[in-house]
Amino acid sequence: MGGAPSKPGDPSRGLEVIGAGFSRTGTVSMQLALEKILNGPVLHGGTHMISREDAYTRKWVAAYEARQRGDRQLCLKLLRELTRGYVGITDLPGINFIAELRELYPDAKVVLVTRDPERWWQSVGTISKTTTLWYLPYITAPVPGWRWIPAMIHHFSLSTRELLGLKPGESDPHRGGPRLIGIHNQSVRDQVPREQLLEMDLKEGWEPLAKFLGRPVPDAPFPRANDKEAVEKVAKEVLAKCMLAWLTIFSGAGVGLYAGLRAWKRM
Repeated sequence: MGGAPSKPGDPSRGLEVIGAGFSRTGTVSMQLALEKILNGPVLHGGTHMISREDAYTRKWVAAYEARQRGDRQLCLKLLRELTRGYVGITDLPGINFIAELRELYPDAKVVLVTRDPERWWQSVGTISKTTTLWYLPYITAPVPGWRWIPAMIHHFSLSTRELLGLKPGESDPHRGGPRLIGIHNQSVRDQVPREQLLEMDLKEGWEPLAKFLGRPVPDAPFPRANDKEAVEKVAKEVLAKCMLAWLTIFSGAGVGLYAGLRAWKRM
């Protein structure tokens, strides 16, 4: 993902930019670019999910659950707490809460990064290989923070089904496919007034972003991060840490059992 999670800053600033680009559209690059141009911390959802404390990831799950129950006020309260101290947000789970975030931060501008649908879908496959593993809920169970990832994936899936207009129990033979990013992008256009929305390709660099935000063009190359190799590396590290956690549990149980048997034989 994006390495270490950004730390929250001045809580009085609030979100100034909502990154609406779907995952795998350069969300880490946009995070780094916004941090540079806004001079403040930007929350990259994917990085924070695998790097923050247990209560943080649980709170995102609670926000999804509150919205699902129709408890809008609780959902907004949780989102305000989750985004406090950040001037921007990118990636999932934030892109599933664009309407709510705009309600909390009505003056925030929205940046929608576009990408070729076919290439985007190929890139998504890098992540889906890990997130669709049947044993993921079991191996992540003992790891704080990560134990909520299967629940997050479940809510991502529900949000995607809603985006695709699927009814409960209805299957999608295309499994989303390349068309998904186009449907998402149109959903963003439908929600955001044109004067508050910028659509751009990362290849365009600083110019459109700086102009849209009314900031000078930074004297630095536009950030490039989170390539395919980086995502695969993080996925392997996550799985390795989970396996180590289980190994520690089994080792401790084995030692306890051995000690118990020795004590029983001495009785």
